[in-house]
Amino acid sequence: MNDAILIAIISSVIPLIGTIITVLYSANKTDEKIKINQAVMEAKLEELTREVRLHNDFAQRVPVLETKVEHLEKESNK
Repeated sequence: MNDAILIAIISSVIPLIGTIITVLYSANKTDEKIKINQAVMEAKLEELTREVRLHNDFAQRVPVLETKVEHLEKESNK
């Protein structure tokens, strides 16, 4: 094989290997960031769900309290 061809092949393969390593490293780094962001979103969703449940419980109790207040007002007016 001609030396020029061998040098051309080696010159092409070395940057290709470097590019592949860089792409794999970047992909792994991106995957880690996605996992962290997913965990944060799940935590926020759980907190939001908890707050909605508290709000719904409060919304269910308010009409009951209003009825009791109306009943007490009627009794106090008698």
